[in-house]
Amino acid sequence: MKNDPKTVIVTGASQGIGAGIVRAFLARGYNVVATSRNATKSRELSASEHVALIDGDIGQFETARKTADLAIKKFGSIDAVAANAGIFSAKPFTEYTADDFNALVSTNLAGFMYITQLAVKQMLAQKSGGSIVSITAALVDNPIAGIPAAVPMMTKGGLNAALRSLALEYAKDQIRFNAVAPGVVDTPLHAANPRGFLNTLSPMGTISTVEEIASAVVYLTEARQITGEVLHVDGGAHNGKW
Repeated sequence: MKNDPKTVIVTGASQGIGAGIVRAFLARGYNVVATSRNATKSRELSASEHVALIDGDIGQFETARKTADLAIKKFGSIDAVAANAGIFSAKPFTEYTADDFNALVSTNLAGFMYITQLAVKQMLAQKSGGSIVSITAALVDNPIAGIPAAVPMMTKGGLNAALRSLALEYAKDQIRFNAVAPGVVDTPLHAANPRGFLNTLSPMGTISTVEEIASAVVYLTEARQITGEVLHVDGGAHNGKW
């Protein structure tokens, strides 16, 4: 990047996809504010001249406020958000508890809303546009019978709907809203799952890498004519039955 470095906030950044997104933005010359419950203890992240780490539950407004304040204080701007923080569980619909539901709403929805509100306010003040990219899920558009996940998909589907509305609401301000919708991703979350089974969950018979998801996030962040888009990185699973 030839101009002054832009600043991106990455949530859920301590491992897996989040840490991969941090690495991808650093490689593109961004300053990064990386937050998660244990960001400062992450084995995949290190604070540096271009990386600020902050611990906290992004589902709490106070964590979002501290994160936004840190970005402005250390780097002087908020130019993009990669709202990666999310939780997922698969079980029959009738087995989800009130605690399960509240946790999903807190992390997946409040964890998007609070930091995005603060970032958009700052972007409006800066008058230089900006980008919000959320991580949703291919299962929103293509449920799989062997993976009962209706309740998590309430939250991820809600994000897809919100992003489309926000894309229109802030289009004239040049603030763009998009999502990456992964299928199965090769992270420690699936370490105990047989690779052969995971490969059956996409028509291409492969699973995505962290780097592929991170590349999609960076692409949407920098794609100035794309807004209101959900980019599926799922080996074609969202296309239907295979």
